[in-house]
Amino acid sequence: MTARRAGLGRGLSALLEEMGSAPPVPSSDAKSASLLPIASISPNPNQPRRLFDEVALTELADSIRIKGVLQPILVRPVGENRYEIVAGERRWRATQMAGLHEIPVVIRSFSDIDGFEAAIIENVQRTDLNPIEEAQGYQRLMSDFGHTQEMVASVTGKARSHVANLLRLLDLPEDVQTLVKMGLLSLGHAKAVMQAKDPSALAKEIAAQGLTVRQAEEAARKSQGISAPKSSAPSRRDPELDALESQLSETLGLHVAIEARGKRGTVTLRFSDLDQLDSIIARLQA
Repeated sequence: MTARRAGLGRGLSALLEEMGSAPPVPSSDAKSASLLPIASISPNPNQPRRLFDEVALTELADSIRIKGVLQPILVRPVGENRYEIVAGERRWRATQMAGLHEIPVVIRSFSDIDGFEAAIIENVQRTDLNPIEEAQGYQRLMSDFGHTQEMVASVTGKARSHVANLLRLLDLPEDVQTLVKMGLLSLGHAKAVMQAKDPSALAKEIAAQGLTVRQAEEAARKSQGISAPKSSAPSRRDPELDALESQLSETLGLHVAIEARGKRGTVTLRFSDLDQLDSIIARLQA
């Protein structure tokens, strides 16, 4: 493994600068980019992204037909007149859909290790990567580069608790992971499913019935024979509070309980381990 580089949490651009190979941000800087045939470029087989939104790709292709590729992709040479994508596969795919035969590129001589690491970092920092793909990217950084969770958090600019929580998704059954990849289960749903006696059955129920995160958590408790706490006296529950609880649970990925007493009340965040507690504290201190 290569020596640890400082400051990787700033992102791929920082990584490339430290390697002495930062690509230009505006691709209008034609002096730094070259045109290569689409056919001479291959995608990186090791990148974590496996699913590409066809609608978004089509929209990008339409834009490219009109305006061209506004930012070059980053490639590395892998043979005679052959190149492999380090960053920018989505643009490469959309350019093909647009019917173009060439694409602007920045060519840099990455080693196999540096190119692989850069590709993973570039992808896991994207907000549209689904949670399973992101988790797989973290796992690759750990298994292939010997990174600890703390190092992965530093490299990607993520909280350690976020990295730890996503890695747990890889313990879910394959069919449940597929539902997460398809967007039929949110991260909050997936965390609830982990607590269920039969994760696959609960995941299918969530997808079929459109259960909220709170409903999924309740179903997970019932599957383990755990009853929800009973209130000492019946009271009228404001449906807006239920909706707010579900919204907060979905956003935070935690169980949220709101108790209102007149104009006052309490908000309770329930955590299942110290990593989640770390995450709560970090958000409150931000």
